[in-house]
Amino acid sequence: MTETQYTIRDPRGGEVTVTLRRDRRLKKSARWQQQPDGSILLRVPYRLPKRQIQPLLDDIAAQLTRQQALAKRRTDADLQARAEYINATYFGGQITWRAIRWVGNMQQRLGSCTTGGTTDGHIRISDRIKGWPQWVIDYVIAHELAHRVHPNHSKAFWEFLEAAYPLTERARGFIEGVSFAEGRAIEEDGG
Repeated sequence: MTETQYTIRDPRGGEVTVTLRRDRRLKKSARWQQQPDGSILLRVPYRLPKRQIQPLLDDIAAQLTRQQALAKRRTDADLQARAEYINATYFGGQITWRAIRWVGNMQQRLGSCTTGGTTDGHIRISDRIKGWPQWVIDYVIAHELAHRVHPNHSKAFWEFLEAAYPLTERARGFIEGVSFAEGRAIEEDGG
């Protein structure tokens, strides 16, 4: 496998290093992923012509711009509306909570839900997942809503969540993949 370094601009105008790796296992399509250090690894078919590389780099820059624009548009009001939709669609409207909001102080956890006390029913979702696919964000919301019925990660909790939200296992796989790529543990929540 041969590697070449390129530089593209992120939506804020900063430089992002793209490591292009020619991969003999790829036959037709290119694959890219963001690395824990913010750089990008772009794997391309081994025999991909050089003239096709710049369009791939341009496409990555455009996708980064779209991801950031989507993340900026996601607000607490949107999160509340999404939670209401998930509650109605997957839980038959049976879940109640007091507040749900994005927070910027969660480094390891993706979400949390308090049970009891003055903050009973407060759900917090880490804003670092704002750029993730909607179906994964929906899973994190559904996970926290399920804690309103089952406060801990008991067998009953997992059975309840998996029966309600059909993409539970797929979303958990996505989260495990991100955790592996970042080289650190990610907790779905604090219980």
